Amino acid sequence: MDFKDYYKVLGVERTATQDEIKRTYRKLARQFHPDVNKDAGAEDRFKEIGEAYEVLGDAEKRAAYDNVGQGFEQGQEFRPPPDWDQGFEFSGARSGAAEHEYSDFFESLFRNAQRQSQSDRQHQRREFHARGSDHHARIYMPLRDAFTGGKRTVTLKVPEIDETGHVAVRERTLNVNIPKGLEEGKSIRLKGQGAPGIGRMPAGDLYLEVFYEPDEVFRLAGKDVYFDLPVTPWEAALGAEVKVPTPAGAIMLKIPPNSFQGREMRIRGRGLPAKQPGDLYAVLQITLPVADTEDAKEAYKEMERKLAFNPRTKLGV
Repeated sequence: MDFKDYYKVLGVERTATQDEIKRTYRKLARQFHPDVNKDAGAEDRFKEIGEAYEVLGDAEKRAAYDNVGQGFEQGQEFRPPPDWDQGFEFSGARSGAAEHEYSDFFESLFRNAQRQSQSDRQHQRREFHARGSDHHARIYMPLRDAFTGGKRTVTLKVPEIDETGHVAVRERTLNVNIPKGLEEGKSIRLKGQGAPGIGRMPAGDLYLEVFYEPDEVFRLAGKDVYFDLPVTPWEAALGAEVKVPTPAGAIMLKIPPNSFQGREMRIRGRGLPAKQPGDLYAVLQITLPVADTEDAKEAYKEMERKLAFNPRTKLGV
């Protein structure tokens, strides 16, 4: 996927104020509108301009775009990191490109924010634009918090337009209760922490979409949890009882005889806490001892003589 330099699309400097961006967009939109410009390519240019304004004309999207796009140029190969928008608040969408006409580049960055903002606009129409709009942000937490819950201090980046018309980012800190057993991708609602309301109407809400940081031991898949369990060849072949970690503490696990590489040992109810908790899966990883001593080498030679084992039989060689 190619990187899109929205500043070049509109022909403005990166230091342009929001008013300068708005004026430039309106001028270009009139120039390339399909109703008045019948030249080949005018409609595509009009959509491109609208998409650029959808991002640069919105202080929140512009700040996040500037953050992720540092060092990239127009047409350069681009893949956004999974946590590129961590902590950025998003609210409403602008009126640039028509719905469902965005590029893959735009969709890869702002698909969720766009879908959320459309929902907000529908809600605001029902409230006669009086209730404050809802804000949305993505946060990343340690995976262990999913099992214990508790309070976390979260710092969010709030893009705003300063007195000079430029986009500035301020930070706000919130104390958030993380529910035990919260699945990845679910949201925590903070009532009244969105945009202020008009008149006597209440403020909107803030929705924190929670994702978990990679853990050195455990992997989350819905409510289930996986981890790799190293075992020796003799434990896999003969069976054994070994101590294994769980998010709630170590337990003893029986390895059946003749277990194989990659076998998943299911431990019921030890996954993500819930009314119907997930399961914990120990994925067997058979680990070979290093033949770094004469005794170790002799043990391997003895196995070679007595087992007559050929793991390549099914390959026909």
